[in-house]
Amino acid sequence: MYESFYGLTEEPFRLTPDSRLCFSHSSYKNAKAYMHYALYRGEGFVVVTGNPGTGKSTLISDITSEFDGGKILFTSLNCTQVEGDDLIRLIALNFNLDGATEYKSLLLHNLKTLFTRLHNEGRRCLLIIDEAQDLPADALEELRLLTNLQQNNQPLLQIFLVGQSELRDTIKSPSLEQLHQRIVATCHLQTLEELDVEKYIKYRLSQVGWKDNPSLSNEIFSPIFEASKGIPRLINLVCSRLFLHGMVEDKQHLDLGDIEQVIESLIQEELISGIKTPPADQTLLRSI
Repeated sequence: MYESFYGLTEEPFRLTPDSRLCFSHSSYKNAKAYMHYALYRGEGFVVVTGNPGTGKSTLISDITSEFDGGKILFTSLNCTQVEGDDLIRLIALNFNLDGATEYKSLLLHNLKTLFTRLHNEGRRCLLIIDEAQDLPADALEELRLLTNLQQNNQPLLQIFLVGQSELRDTIKSPSLEQLHQRIVATCHLQTLEELDVEKYIKYRLSQVGWKDNPSLSNEIFSPIFEASKGIPRLINLVCSRLFLHGMVEDKQHLDLGDIEQVIESLIQEELISGIKTPPADQTLLRSI
């Protein structure tokens, strides 16, 4: 809606991940560098963690968009609340293999056959599992066993585990010590610092043809940081509503009053939490 009103080529603040609009802040760049390192190694597990909305899916989309379609065959799996045997079946199905068998040994045989053929062709297989913090321990152990598949001492499958922060605690449990030893890199996505919020917003706008319409007051960025807590997904939510507000009010400049109105509306709708004010100094109160 508002993109045509402001002459933008597309909506800059979509809530769904879009690697074309990813902003490479310091935490993002570090995580991406670790993942490139792990891909260079071509073995073991990579663990990517972060709180909801910090850009994990965008990071994965960004990395996989660099694949040339030939050297690395990857598949992504999002359904993680499954037991070990069902997980192997889902992996086989995602690699376009027949999963209609009750024998796990046959599924593993078919997977190894596929991986070996691709290895002989000079290609590698990558499995990406999102929301991995929901995987039970037996499923994680099955994944470790998959990394035992080798050809000429070369691993046939590499695995990225992507999930929320509690995933790190899960893989540190004593029962998963062998899996923990297979991890070659871990990276954690942080929220944006306050100084990065303005850069993030203007970067995304610059990617969709923004010509300073609407113009943005410098006063809006601090409230956006406070309301979003530096979480990119919430920044997108606030900014999308701000631009919608600007369109409805027919405004070519957005200022502090506009962002305060938008944030108050989002708080009332319970889409973001209110900014907590510090408790009054009880000592001072008693002295009055």
